[in-house]
Amino acid sequence: MKRYLALILTVVLVCVLFLSGCSKKDKNMANTEEKDKIKIGIALSFKGSSTLAPVITKLTKDFAEKYQTWDKIDASLPNKKIEIFVSGGGSGAGVKSVIDGLSNFGMVSRPVSDKEKAKIKDYKEYKLGTDALTIAVNPQNEIYKVKDSISSEELRKIFSGEYKYWDELDSRLPHEEIVLVTRDIGGGAHKVFQKKVMGDVKVSENVIQAPSMGALVAKIIENKNAIGYASFGVVNQNKGKIIPLKVDGVEPTKENIISGKYKISRPLLIITDGEIDELEKILIDYMTSDEGMKVVEKMGFVPAR
Repeated sequence: MKRYLALILTVVLVCVLFLSGCSKKDKNMANTEEKDKIKIGIALSFKGSSTLAPVITKLTKDFAEKYQTWDKIDASLPNKKIEIFVSGGGSGAGVKSVIDGLSNFGMVSRPVSDKEKAKIKDYKEYKLGTDALTIAVNPQNEIYKVKDSISSEELRKIFSGEYKYWDELDSRLPHEEIVLVTRDIGGGAHKVFQKKVMGDVKVSENVIQAPSMGALVAKIIENKNAIGYASFGVVNQNKGKIIPLKVDGVEPTKENIISGKYKISRPLLIITDGEIDELEKILIDYMTSDEGMKVVEKMGFVPAR
């Protein structure tokens, strides 16, 4: 009887180990297949910056609608429907997706650090344009009438929480609480703002952290006492609903962003690991063409050329 029970237990154990091994094998095969699917161009994918995502969505949609299938671009290419997927998550997620090999391209709206580049075997980047972080307020806020420019020092006092009411910035303004809106503190936009404006001064813990640049702008539009750093492109898409201020006397215009006079600027990048294949190159060439640059400009950003 004991031998019989031992035999049954042994058989059960072997089955469990076998099934567990199959499960792990299937999972590994699924991950490999996902990466291979991306690699061979059955479906191209972009992940990352929420600022850049709408631009890439527009560009890829136009591209897919124009050609429909790859062979319509070149008869030697496969007769397969052009499928391109775009998802947000932030610049950091874009970099990580390239490091992990889970997307063809990462979308990044800030400089890529040397530490990040070191994790990518053969780092390559393609610049689509330039964005700037404008210091923006609600049109009902009287600040732009009282003073059309705000200094970096004043911004540090506002965003650190040292100034809590608008009349602390200027006595002509009402005694109403300043509502601070930022992107998530770990995101690319905030890293640019921290480096170029705040320096070593920490941002207040009482800020509203918006999950996307669109959400940040929406908060300013709905609250007359709000102030935040809004993307130049998104501000241009919401003209009249939000007012960008001069910073240190410099207006955030296309010319000042290109010249570098307006200091709170950032690149709009597409990054990848290694040389791009034929299908990827066709898409990148389209994005960086005159046609692609017109889309970048139309969506409110400064095109790369």
